Amino acid sequence: MSHPLPTSTRRRFLRRAGLVSVAAGAAARRAFSATPPPAPPRPNILWVTCEDMSPNLGCTGDAYAHTPHLDRLAAQSVRYTHAYATASVCSPARSCLITGVYATSLGTQNLRSSFPIPKHITGFPSYLRAAGYFTSNRTKTDYNTSDIGRLIKESWTVQGGKAHWRRRKRGEPFFCVFNHTVTHQSRSMVWPYKQFQAQVREHLAPDERHDPAKAPVPPYYPDTPIVRRTVARYYDCITAMDKQVGALLAQLDADGLADDTIVFFYSDHGAGLPRHKRLILDSGLHVPLLVRFPAKWRHLAPAAPGETTDRLVSFVDFAPTVLGLAGLPLPGYLQGVPFLGAAAGKPRQYIFGARDRVDEAYDVARCVRDGRILYVRNYMPHLSYNQPSYYSDLGEIRHDIRRVAAEGTLDAAQRAYAGPRRPIEELYDTQADPHQVRNLADSPEHRPALDRLRQALRQWIADTRDVGFLPEADAALRCAGTTPYALARDEAKYPQQRIVAAADLVGRGPAAVPPQTALLGDPDAAVRYWATVGLHAAGGAARPAAEALRRALRDPSACVRIEAAAALAGLGHAAEALAPLQEELAKPNSDARVRAARALELLGPAARPALPAMRAALAAARKQKGQHAMYVRFSLDQALKTLETK
Repeated sequence: MSHPLPTSTRRRFLRRAGLVSVAAGAAARRAFSATPPPAPPRPNILWVTCEDMSPNLGCTGDAYAHTPHLDRLAAQSVRYTHAYATASVCSPARSCLITGVYATSLGTQNLRSSFPIPKHITGFPSYLRAAGYFTSNRTKTDYNTSDIGRLIKESWTVQGGKAHWRRRKRGEPFFCVFNHTVTHQSRSMVWPYKQFQAQVREHLAPDERHDPAKAPVPPYYPDTPIVRRTVARYYDCITAMDKQVGALLAQLDADGLADDTIVFFYSDHGAGLPRHKRLILDSGLHVPLLVRFPAKWRHLAPAAPGETTDRLVSFVDFAPTVLGLAGLPLPGYLQGVPFLGAAAGKPRQYIFGARDRVDEAYDVARCVRDGRILYVRNYMPHLSYNQPSYYSDLGEIRHDIRRVAAEGTLDAAQRAYAGPRRPIEELYDTQADPHQVRNLADSPEHRPALDRLRQALRQWIADTRDVGFLPEADAALRCAGTTPYALARDEAKYPQQRIVAAADLVGRGPAAVPPQTALLGDPDAAVRYWATVGLHAAGGAARPAAEALRRALRDPSACVRIEAAAALAGLGHAAEALAPLQEELAKPNSDARVRAARALELLGPAARPALPAMRAALAAARKQKGQHAMYVRFSLDQALKTLETK
């Protein structure tokens, strides 16, 4: 078995952990007995995870859910009512889980990122391995970094479809992860309905299938047959997953290991449905969390079996919690707080979340939440929550929502999701408004909460050195030879305060246009980028900046040029904007090609004169491999279908 730590470092680590002795101690033991004393007992730890699921279980009070196995587990566990992912899509959330560091600190916040992370930041199971644990993972490893191979090698004794605690050596404690994919968005929404029926629904007994007529339609959806069928389909996937979890826990019992194993159950983020996955409202971040302690380890539990706790828990807390349960010291770079056992820290006051690029859909949003109030800052408010997304748009529910929106029959709660824009700030009392459909950001009564949470978010962005305010192409240039994590701590290369201040002007109304226009001359490309985003978001109020935006079409930064072109097109100057966007489509800069393709897609009919260039770029992308070529295909395929059809 290989170890990620140098031999001398590993000896010091194990000595601090109390797992090896100094030479004098070993000699003293030999003097008394030829047989060393038994090692102190350590718990096995089992993570049972699923994908794309909000807390929709019978044990959480959801009467429509059919989850007998997880309800039984909940009766034996402590259930957390306030557990949250750090991102509302899988790979940024999993990046945080494996490292114990926010994705926004590592530069892994965009879906399918390929930035490196520092060598001293390892997969936290590597510390368990060094301490004698068998570790296995079945099977997801989308850790969202170019260092994925290193993380896998460090973290897992066994990885893949055959990973199981049954492959450990006799007597080894284990940390094992089993991930269940049947609740993934592909099954619950994207697959054609016949495929879902054949691969999921047909494997459920008739009394396990959910009746669409009884589906609980949330207030942000129109009540249509397709919406009801999709909600029922999502719950069918949950029941299928519940059966799989039941079978896994039965294996643990059959192997006689339940009395020695602490079991976690949670999902990787919220449901894979519109207005859930990809959003940083509770519908995207709130996850179920059950932790079962066998009798011998119950002293580590915060409550009795079957009880709940409202302690705030974030994914960034999971790594230090597991290391603490194993009795190991915590690496200094971890950003979370252990929430179980003797190592448990003070309960956190806030949890934080982030939304960034997902596939071809660009975005930047951040949120903070205490036990009751949720605050969201949207840094691209001119983009709809329901903006086009190739993969999600394979789901029939997305088209049905757009159909009803086009008919003009959506109510206010439904338009907030499906409308063309969103507010720059959102504030919700989640206790009085669990679906978050009543924005209180303009309420004088809630102004103290708004100010407090706004400041908490700004402080977190600064303290964790959130690097997500750099466009990806810009970040790649700045961190050449290093990592985004290191870059973010170099004020000369990443003047975060000035960049975030420019981002904070976005959406601030006509009064922000003059300072944003002035910032187009700033020496820092990221400041200029956020100035163009702000002018784009300002719409018609940015007309006085048109000439400055024309000059920005020649900016050294491709990100600035593209956003300036989009802003000009929004002001009615599409003829001037199309030329630079077509030029970017033909350039080798991968991120710039994706951005230009996306800008043209969002322009709609105004992009029609660029059809020949778009067709050529799509044909070239179809011959290329890699995620950037795929995202170009996503944007241009949809754009061409729409423009050529109309």
